[in-house]
Amino acid sequence: MKRMIKRALSKSIGRMFWSVLFVFALTPGLSQAAAPQRRPQRVRSQKPKVPPKPKVDYTKFSHTTHIVTQKLVCSSCHKVPSKNYKEFRKGDAAFPDVTDFPEHSSCLSCHKEQFFARERPAPSICSNCHIAVTPKDTARWLFPSLGDVPDPKLKRREFVSEFGVGFPHDKHIDVVGLNSTSPSPFGRGLGEGLSTRKPSPPSPLATEEERDGASFANALFQEKKPAPPKSCPVCHETYQPQGNSSEEYVTKPPKGIGDAFWLKKGTFKTIPNSHTICFTCHSADSGIAPEPKNCEMCHKFVPPMQLKVDFDPRLATPMGADKFMLARWGRRISAGAFRHEAGEHPDLSCLNCHKVDSAAFSTIDPKTVKVPVRSCGGPEGCHITATVDDGGALNFEIDSRKKDPNFACTKCHLTFGKEAMPENHPQAIPKPKPKKTT
Repeated sequence: MKRMIKRALSKSIGRMFWSVLFVFALTPGLSQAAAPQRRPQRVRSQKPKVPPKPKVDYTKFSHTTHIVTQKLVCSSCHKVPSKNYKEFRKGDAAFPDVTDFPEHSSCLSCHKEQFFARERPAPSICSNCHIAVTPKDTARWLFPSLGDVPDPKLKRREFVSEFGVGFPHDKHIDVVGLNSTSPSPFGRGLGEGLSTRKPSPPSPLATEEERDGASFANALFQEKKPAPPKSCPVCHETYQPQGNSSEEYVTKPPKGIGDAFWLKKGTFKTIPNSHTICFTCHSADSGIAPEPKNCEMCHKFVPPMQLKVDFDPRLATPMGADKFMLARWGRRISAGAFRHEAGEHPDLSCLNCHKVDSAAFSTIDPKTVKVPVRSCGGPEGCHITATVDDGGALNFEIDSRKKDPNFACTKCHLTFGKEAMPENHPQAIPKPKPKKTT
């Protein structure tokens, strides 16, 4: 009896199992529902990382940031004239000029956070104008436009200007210095001789009769031999000239120097280092534009231009070159060894080499300032002649390079003389005149 019950029970369980299994087989969704469901994972989109803004160095003031980016005008910061302009030049030498850095009020509107930054010993932004940057010592650097102020007590900060001076020489040649009988206010060069302001400035208002007479006289004179324009020495004088001295070198050269280059006196010319000459004519009282407040008319942003210069700084130090010489030497793109005081150079017209009377000449475009090699020749030969026998230095060096490819041209050049010879050098040699047949 028990066996029969077990058999019947096992059959019932078997039927039930297979029935349930059959139902699951016919209902596929049921098996899926029975399985634990997982929520679909959201794919998180990764945002691109924004690079951190470069840290601003507030010790280096940038006109580009303020004028180009912020669109500020010069008068936003600079007031013309400065309140203290009479403190730097005394008596008749004083004139309304920009003689100091902008006041704090012009900076605080944008840089309040930097002004009150908890930096020690002082906020870094202060070092742009102040020397010691302490509450007890509020002395400022000498403003860059005061290049003619020789007071040794005033500290001058070395800097590289972001501006070039766009000076139109062609508009000034026949005007500046025409009636001036006084010597150039530059005296003997950089900052010397400017302790007093000259009472007889170059007159820009010469009468038509005076201009015609001067032009006629110049025309007659040029037929014989062109003289240096009277206007050039107003701004440019020979720096540290040899004059009548027997010492021609800046420092004593090594023994056995021979024909090798060594820096001589009178190599460079001065350039204006202040507003002194400019504001003699361009003042608020004269009415001659541009006025002192029109800074942007002369001060132009100089585009970065990497031009090769004929200069080796390693030579300059042992030769005794000072800061002014280094500044001028480091910008020579024509002939690094040229000496303005040498030979007949002082008797030649500046326009023979420097084509400043052309409207294409631009003081802010170095390519237009480059002196053409043809200017070293001329009707009388000078350094470029028809043949070597005529004594041309360029002829000699070209022939020497043909004989020896490693020959270095040192008559005019310091570093360029070791490089390949430019095409315009052989082209500058005039063709020999055909011999007359009898």
